[in-house]
Amino acid sequence: MTKKLAILGASGHGKVVAEIAELCGYRVEFFDDAYPSKRTLEHWPVLGDTEALLRLVSEYSGVAVGIGNNTIRQQKFMLLLEKGINCPVLVHPLASISHYSHLALGTVVMSGATINPFVEIGKGVIINTNATIDHDCIVGDYAHVCPSVSIAGGCSVERSAWIGIGSAVKQDIKIGESSIIGAGSVVVRDIQAGVTAFGNPAKVRKV
Repeated sequence: MTKKLAILGASGHGKVVAEIAELCGYRVEFFDDAYPSKRTLEHWPVLGDTEALLRLVSEYSGVAVGIGNNTIRQQKFMLLLEKGINCPVLVHPLASISHYSHLALGTVVMSGATINPFVEIGKGVIINTNATIDHDCIVGDYAHVCPSVSIAGGCSVERSAWIGIGSAVKQDIKIGESSIIGAGSVVVRDIQAGVTAFGNPAKVRKV
């Protein structure tokens, strides 16, 4: 019998999560706080809001959070985890994941991503399309590594950091908690927590 997975967040990102879930053998149904104004996402039904999901959660094998915004994704994950709800790891079949790496619950890995040996990925992380994370990196809870980002070995991406599309991070770099790296940046020095940095080389532009 096909397992059912609820996805919280009927968004563009949610569509990608849904396809990965289907490729992992789930049948998916959506919940979104815009319900009842939003009742479908493409061909998938939207059955209710967060409160409805919590009432119906026993009908599902688990819940994935289809929300790209780090802050909101963290809030929803924390609620689910407080309720003891299963949040499975979802990995696209065309991603390459070292068996020496570790992915914590609720992380989603998109098509073409590569995670090399001895990488530690936290809870609720997004590793997006064609991103590469080399050996011995740590990616903290609720971080988002955007499409085509390249992170060299030994880096630390702290909790809720956002690394924009197409950026490159030199080896042994630390990117602080909740910092944002703008699209196409080249990070060659540590970035402190809570800032926005971008450029080549990336420099702090906003605190």
